[in-house]
Amino acid sequence: MPQNRTNPFNKNNGKGNPRNSKDKTSATLSYIYILIAVAIGLYFLMSTNTSMQEIDNTQFKQMVENRDVEHVEYVNKSHRANVYLTKDALKQSRYESVSKNVDGPQYFLSVGDYASFQDELKDIKATAIKKAMAADTTLTETDLIDSYDFPVKQDNSRNWGFDLMIWFLPMLLIVGMMVMWMRSMRGGSGPGGGNIFSIGKSRAQEFDEKSGQLVTFKDVAGLEGAKFEIEEVVDFLKNPKKYTVLGGKIPKGVLLVGPPGTGKTLLAKAVAGEAKVPFFSLSGSDFVEMFVGVGASRVRDLFKTAKEKAPCIIFIDEIDAIGRARGKNAMSNVNDERESTLNQLLTEMDGFSTNAGVIIMAATNRADILDRALLRAGRFDRQIQVELPNLNERRGIFGVHVRNIKIGPDVDLDFFAKQTPGFSGADIANVCNEAALIAARKDKECVEKEDFLAAVDRIIGGLERRSSVFTPEEKRAVAFHEAGHATVSWLIRYASPLVKVTIVPRGKALGAAWYLPEERQLTNYDQMVDEMTALLGGRAAEEVVFGQVSTGALNDLERTTKMAYAMVVYYGLDKKIGNVSYYDSTGQQEFAFGKPYSEKTAQDIDQQVHDLVEDCYARAKSILAEHKDQLSQLAQQLLDREVIFAEDVERVLGPRPFAKEEPQAVPETTAPPTAEQPQTPETDTLTNNTPES
Repeated sequence: MPQNRTNPFNKNNGKGNPRNSKDKTSATLSYIYILIAVAIGLYFLMSTNTSMQEIDNTQFKQMVENRDVEHVEYVNKSHRANVYLTKDALKQSRYESVSKNVDGPQYFLSVGDYASFQDELKDIKATAIKKAMAADTTLTETDLIDSYDFPVKQDNSRNWGFDLMIWFLPMLLIVGMMVMWMRSMRGGSGPGGGNIFSIGKSRAQEFDEKSGQLVTFKDVAGLEGAKFEIEEVVDFLKNPKKYTVLGGKIPKGVLLVGPPGTGKTLLAKAVAGEAKVPFFSLSGSDFVEMFVGVGASRVRDLFKTAKEKAPCIIFIDEIDAIGRARGKNAMSNVNDERESTLNQLLTEMDGFSTNAGVIIMAATNRADILDRALLRAGRFDRQIQVELPNLNERRGIFGVHVRNIKIGPDVDLDFFAKQTPGFSGADIANVCNEAALIAARKDKECVEKEDFLAAVDRIIGGLERRSSVFTPEEKRAVAFHEAGHATVSWLIRYASPLVKVTIVPRGKALGAAWYLPEERQLTNYDQMVDEMTALLGGRAAEEVVFGQVSTGALNDLERTTKMAYAMVVYYGLDKKIGNVSYYDSTGQQEFAFGKPYSEKTAQDIDQQVHDLVEDCYARAKSILAEHKDQLSQLAQQLLDREVIFAEDVERVLGPRPFAKEEPQAVPETTAPPTAEQPQTPETDTLTNNTPES
C-alpha cells in the first residue's frame, strides 16, 4: 500500500480550492449585476427635472398678467402643468432663481384634469385682459387678446422606465433573495458544492502534508497512553508492511473518549500533522440538516471521497450529535433524520462493501449515549480513554503552554502542577493565558509567580468583587462560616488539605475556602464522610456561634446531598440499602419514566441519605463546639485581614493531627477503570460556600 496517493485530477497543488475562487467570482458578478440594476432604477426615479420650482394659482396668475409665460405643458400622468417663461422674462430680476434653466420648464403647478385646467386658464386670461383694459382705456379686447394668448401643449407620454421599475424591482428583489438563500443553504463557498443541488455533498475539510498543519505529537503533553495508541495508527499508515507481513490489520475505527478540555481534538490535530496522508476533519453536526436524506447523502459522499484518496483518515468531532442510540425517543413515530444518518454511517464503516485504507477517528465526551452498533468491534475497534492529567502530565502541559510566555525566575512549574489538581489541559492553557494578561495589565516585563496564583484564583473562584457592600453582621457571618470550614477540615483525617480561606467575594460566592484535594484512585466510606463533614462545617459554625443558620450554605448543601445520594444509590456504601447500585453506565434508562426501584426502597433511600447528612452535621457541630475559641480567633483574623493561609490556621489550631500519607504509585499491571465504572465524585479546589441569595 503506498504511503501517500495524490489525486491526478487535483491541479491545485495545495494552493487553495479552485472551486472556492470560482464561487467567489460568480458571487462578485451577481452583486455587480444587482448594483447596476438598482442604479438604473434610481436613475429613472430621479430623472425628473429637479430645477423646477412649484408655484400656486396666485403666482401663476401674476405671471400671465405680466405676459411672462411663453407656453404651458400639461402632463396627463401626473396632473401637473409645466410653465415655460419667455426669454425676456428670464432676464428679469424676479426670476433670478431659475434664470439658468433657459430650456425650461422653470415652474410647475398642480392642477386637475385637462378640461378643467383649460376652463381655469380662460378665466385667468380674461381677468388679465380686463385689468389691462382698466389700466389703459384706449385698448380694446381685440388688441390685447393676442398678447395674452400662449399655447397649451398636452403631454401624453409615459415614463416607461419608472413604470418598468415598479414591476421589475420587486421581481429583482425576489430573485436576489432566492440567490442568497441558495448560497446560504450550501453554507457559503466552503466544501459542499456551489449551489443548492450540491447540498448533499460532504463538508469535510481536507488536510495533508501541503496544507500547513503544524501540530505534532511534540505539542501534546501528557496523554502518554492515548498517544501510544494513536502513534501506532500513524505508524501503520507510514509502514504498513510492518504489520501486514504478520497478517495483522489496522483498526478501522478509533474513538477518543474523555471529559471536555482533555485534548481529544488536539490529538486529532497531531495525527493530521504526523500521518502524512489526507486527513478529513468535520463535526457531527455537519451531517445534520433540515432536509430529509441530506445527512445520509453527505456520509456517502464523504466515504466516496475518502476511498479515492486512500489511505486516509476521517475525523468526526462530537460524534454524539449523530451517534446517539437509536429508538430512544419513544414519543416520536416519524422518520428521524439523525437515525437515517447513523444507519448510513454504520453501513459505510462496516457494511457489505469494505473501506480498505480508510481509518475513522472520532471524539466525544458522551460515550454512554452512543449506539451499541457503533461501538462494536469492526467499527470502532479501539476506545481510547483521554482522562484528566495527573501531576506529571500537568507539569508537561504547563511546559508546553509557557513556551511563548516570558516567565520570571520565581515561576516553578512543579509547584503550579501541584496546585491545579483536577485541571484539564484547556484549564491549564487558560491559566497560562490569564497569567500573561494579568502581568500585562500591571505593565510587567515578565510573568511572575504571583500572576499565576492570581490566574488560578481567577479561574477557580471568578473575578473579585471588591465593590460588594456588606453590613457588619453579614461580614461577621461570612467570616465564621469560612472559619468553620477551615477548622473542621483541619481537625479530621481525610478532609482535603487547606490552602487558604478568604471572605473577599468572587463570582457568585461571598467567601471561599481553597483546598488541595488528594488525587485518589479509590475513595472509601470514611473519606467521603469526612469530606461531607468538612462541607457542613460552615453551616454548623453559624449555628454554634449565632444560634441560627443563613442561606449562605446553599452550595455546601447541594454538594453534600449529591455525595450522600451517590454513596447510598450508586456506590453501595449504605448497610441498609446493601451492596446494590442503581447507576446506569450505558445510558439506556435516559428516557425511562420510572425509577429502577420500588417506592419502599425510595423511602429507605431518602431516610438513609437524610440520616447520613444529619450525622455529618452533628459531628461538625461537636468539633466546633469543642474548639469554639480557636474558631473565634480564625474568624477575627479573617475580619482583620480578609485572607488567611494554612500557616495561619496552624498557628491557631496547632499542627494537623493526622499526617498526610504519601500516595503510592499504581503498578503498571493494574488495569485502568473501565467505562462502565462510575467516576468518583469530583473534589473542587473551591468550596463555593455563600452564593448570593
